[in-house]
Amino acid sequence: MNNKLIRYKQGEIEEKAYTGRIIKGIGGFYYVEVSNVGVFTCRAKGLFRNEKVKPLVGDMVRLHPVTDTDIDNPGHIDEILERHSEVIRPAMANVDQIFIIFAAADPPINLNLLDRFLCESERRGIPALICFNKCDLIDEYEKAKLCKIYEPAGYEVLTVSAKNKDISSLKERLSGKISALAGPSGAGKSTIVNLLQSQTVMETGIISKKLGRGKHTTRHAQLLKVDGMDDTYIADTPGFSSFDIMEESAENLGALFPEIDRYSGECRFALCSHIKEKECGVKRALAEGLIAASRYESYSLFYEEIRSRRNY
Repeated sequence: MNNKLIRYKQGEIEEKAYTGRIIKGIGGFYYVEVSNVGVFTCRAKGLFRNEKVKPLVGDMVRLHPVTDTDIDNPGHIDEILERHSEVIRPAMANVDQIFIIFAAADPPINLNLLDRFLCESERRGIPALICFNKCDLIDEYEKAKLCKIYEPAGYEVLTVSAKNKDISSLKERLSGKISALAGPSGAGKSTIVNLLQSQTVMETGIISKKLGRGKHTTRHAQLLKVDGMDDTYIADTPGFSSFDIMEESAENLGALFPEIDRYSGECRFALCSHIKEKECGVKRALAEGLIAASRYESYSLFYEEIRSRRNY
């Protein structure tokens, strides 16, 4: 992170400025971490409101300290530096990758919901990795079956056990990046967060025996620095669990499934839906085992869902 001290003049007063990253935003305050300096509690200048631009968690910003307040280590954000990615729900910037975390058991895996998460990551253009937690509850054969579903799509699949503190494969892939952790409640996200960093203890959810799922415990998006790893952050992100496939069109849905998109060029018809048409490259790949049956089932379900709700 660049924390070079910059000096500029505002009227006749020379001020110092820093470059840092917003790690949390609550109630109009932005908490900006400046490497080797500390965390500034900042307000954004009015010019952002005038330009209808809002600082986001993950943004690199330029700030200058102020002294006319009793807030600890206060500052004003003067500039938002260029973003390389942006997500709307939850509002975050500069996310490098999304770890989609599901429990391998307890509660049982909902592959349809997992595919919704993957479609959303594809739509946002942010690389996704799949992480199955609670793998201490399944055997090696079951692990291999889960991995095989997503290998044709090109997704990397990690199998971990937060209970046994076996998350080394996940931690290796975090280095130097901002990684969002997404997935349904009860998957063990908060437990994994607590193993990766010690600065903030996240409340772990309790799984309802009646419903087989946990309750949400995270209230806002924030970046947490991974212990012992420079420029490495994880984001526990409320809101990622409420994806809506309806925001996509039926015609473009196939592009959100990499393995379906790969074989769509082999279809006889250019606008093949891969549902009822004959001479369909996607259905041929499915029959040959090049596309997992559960993935095609999710595609078909989403396709019909979009069409029925939009009255095609």
